[in-house]
Amino acid sequence: MMVLLSVIVIVALIAGLALYLFIVGRQLTRIATNLEECSELVRAIKGHAEAIEPGLEHVNRTGGVVAGALPLLYGMAEGIVTGVTPRPDQPVERGPARPAAGRRRSRLHEGVGYLASGR
Repeated sequence: MMVLLSVIVIVALIAGLALYLFIVGRQLTRIATNLEECSELVRAIKGHAEAIEPGLEHVNRTGGVVAGALPLLYGMAEGIVTGVTPRPDQPVERGPARPAAGRRRSRLHEGVGYLASGR
């Protein structure tokens, strides 16, 4: 009787381990499939980034120039605000606001290599 009970317990243990390994194997297969899809997405993103990389140096250089000019611009702006802020003893007379003359031409297109068809 003890031998039969030992055999049943061993079979149950092996069946439990087999079920556990089956479940873990399915989960690992699903993870491998997801990782494969992710690697394809990463390759696509890397391909897109390679097209951007040459212009990035220009953007970083321009950003450095702008960042270097910010303290000077801030000081100039404070001077302008201080110069045009009315004092309480002076009355403020303002005429109507006028729009800027003409349209500004953007140089951003030329910075990234785009030339409009009209030029």
